[in-house]
Amino acid sequence: MLKNILLAACVFASSLAWGGTDVNQASVAELDSIRGIGPALSRKILAEREQGKLKDWVDFMARVPGVKAKTAEKFSAQGLTVDGSAFNATAKP
Repeated sequence: MLKNILLAACVFASSLAWGGTDVNQASVAELDSIRGIGPALSRKILAEREQGKLKDWVDFMARVPGVKAKTAEKFSAQGLTVDGSAFNATAKP
């Protein structure tokens, strides 16, 4: 019984961890929790988000200054998504 409870708790915790942080819905605190995104980049992201939804990683990289493919790959590895999608290295602008 205890094993089943622990297993269920682990499954639940891992699902939360892999839920990801979508750039179109994330708060400043959630964006800042991604290593490499600080207050300045969070402000840039929020400013672009106010102009309209970020459609995909190509759109994100084109609209947010300083974010290129390598940086996008690092952010995605930490759980950042754009419109629910992880970064795809072949999707370059």
